[in-house]
Parts: sequence; C-alpha cells; structure tokens
Amino acid sequence: MPIPPARKVLDGIPPYKPGRPADSDDLKLSSNENPYPPLPGVMKRATEALERINRYPDAGMTDLYDALGKKFDLPTERFAAGTGSVAVLFSLLSAYCEAGDEIVYAWRSFEAYPIAADMTGATSVRVPLRPDATHDLIAMAEAVTERTKVVLVCTPNNPTGPAVTQEVLESFLDVVPDHVLVVVDEAYVEFVRSEDAASGLSCLLDGHDNVVVLRTFSKAYGLAGLRVGYAIADPDVAASIRKATPPFTVTDLAQAAAVASLESEDELMERVESIVGERTRVRRALISQGWEVPDSQANFVWLPLGDDATAFAEACAPLSVRPFAGDGVRVSIGDPAANDRFLKASAAFRA
Repeated sequence: MPIPPARKVLDGIPPYKPGRPADSDDLKLSSNENPYPPLPGVMKRATEALERINRYPDAGMTDLYDALGKKFDLPTERFAAGTGSVAVLFSLLSAYCEAGDEIVYAWRSFEAYPIAADMTGATSVRVPLRPDATHDLIAMAEAVTERTKVVLVCTPNNPTGPAVTQEVLESFLDVVPDHVLVVVDEAYVEFVRSEDAASGLSCLLDGHDNVVVLRTFSKAYGLAGLRVGYAIADPDVAASIRKATPPFTVTDLAQAAAVASLESEDELMERVESIVGERTRVRRALISQGWEVPDSQANFVWLPLGDDATAFAEACAPLSVRPFAGDGVRVSIGDPAANDRFLKASAAFRA
C-alpha cells in the first residue's frame, strides 16, 4: 500500500540550508556564530544540568522567565521561549496564520521566513529591499491588506546587515492596523551601535501592543548549539505562542546556560564589543579594497555580488562563507586571524 502523501505545500518549500561546514570551526564564517566559547561559569551551570537528563525539562521554564523578567523589568507573562527565535516564530505564525491570510516581509531577509510562512498555508508577500539593502517600510505598509495577519521586520537585517531606524519603525507602526502583528526580529540587537537604530521593545512598551519582539541566545551569548530564543509580547500574544509550542522543547541544560549567561552579561558583552570592533575593521578594509559594503549592525558583513556570489564563495576556500546565488555573500565576523584570511581572499578575488 502507498504511504499517505505529505501536504502539497511541502512541494514548494526548499529545505533550509545551513552554512557550509569548514575543516575547522575557526574557518567557518558562514553561520553568524559567536567565535568565542561559553564562559566557564556558563559551562559549569550547563554541566550541572546534565546530572538530571533522566528527567523532563521544566516545561514552564520558570527560572528562565524569571531571569528574563529581571533583565527587562517585565512580568513573566510577556515571555514565550522556544528552541531558538526561529522556532518561536514558527509557533507564533502557526498560532495566528492559516490559509487565506498574508504574511508580509522584506526580501531578501532571513531565509527561514518563507518556510515558516508557507507551512501555515498563508501567502507570503515579499517586498524588495531598497538599493542600499535596507527595509522599504513605506512599501511594506502599502503591501498590508485586509488579509494581512503578520508583518516581519528583521533589524538588523539578515543577511544584509543594516538596521531599521527608530523614526521609520514608529512611522510604520502608526499606519499599520492594530490587528496586524508586527514581529520585530532582533536576533542581532546586541551588536547594534547605531544611535538611531530601532528598538522594537521600546515600541511595544510605548503602547504598540501588536508588536512582538524576537530575541535569541544563539548569537551574542554564544549558545547556538543549545537553541534558546524568546519572544517579548503582549501577555495574550505570548500565551498564544506558548500554547502553539510543543512542551519540553527547551532542555534544562539550555535553560541553565541561558540563565547563567544573563548573570554573566557584562563579561559576555565585552566579547561582543570585540566582535563589533572586528566588524568595523573588516568593513573598512573591504571598502578600501573597492567593495560595496552596506552598513552592517550585526556580526556579519554583506557583499552584493550578484551572479559572482557562488564563485566568490568558492574562491574563499578553505574559509566557509555564505553565498546566496545570484544575490550576494554574507560573511560572519570570526576571530582576527580568520578575518585576516578572508580579507586576503577578498583582495585576491578583486585583483
């Protein structure tokens, strides 16, 4: 007997493509990972959690929500956590979207957005980025219809790097209907240094109850392998996300490491500052080589190479960078030695 067919929507969904593996971690500049290992205190707390892996994790994520509430001075009812901010996004969209709805987002942006949107049965509405690789929020507002349920705003934008400004985001929120959820994806917010960059959290707390902020421990906190992310939202929205999230998804090990990371935030942010410094150095060097490089506020830089994207990525070997065929190449900021090797490769390609 033939097996039952999968949903037709899967026919049009490509598998998510992770960054290409490298011969060693220090050569992998394709996945926006933090090049530094977790702090010793974080490792100790995580290791202690291993002693009870015969038990289910805390499904209520009590300690994690308490720590987040303390960090943001907010009630725990405003948080919803999952296995990375992308999993939280999947839960949010499954809670609010179905066939006949529309989900608006910029393109190119995070490549998981089309997958998450299509899985709900809703229609993706892609709005092209501006020539400078920034969101066109005027055009995105114009794309909102009576069928729109969710708008996704990735700031800083992955993979191009620029951040939306506060003035532009506030103007956008003033014209988007209150019944449309605006998801401000701030996976890279800790790397932002632009003074006029948008804060989705401040917009949420200033009365825009339809704003949902996504954050993650994968990037700045260096816990990509443990998968912890969260949303900050109106309590009713957060409750809906939690309902749509399978129980026991975030392990006790991951929860313990996340809480320990919040307690060691000052020390971790020193590492973030060093990455920001390297980002500035790499971007300036690329510009001096003659490359066009958008103003990245994340832990990567973007080269809009068009049809040369794949060839450039191959020329960077053994370094692993992230090509988007026909569009550009995203290069994560690694340690100084890896960054130097990349700059040598970029100069050779341009020669």
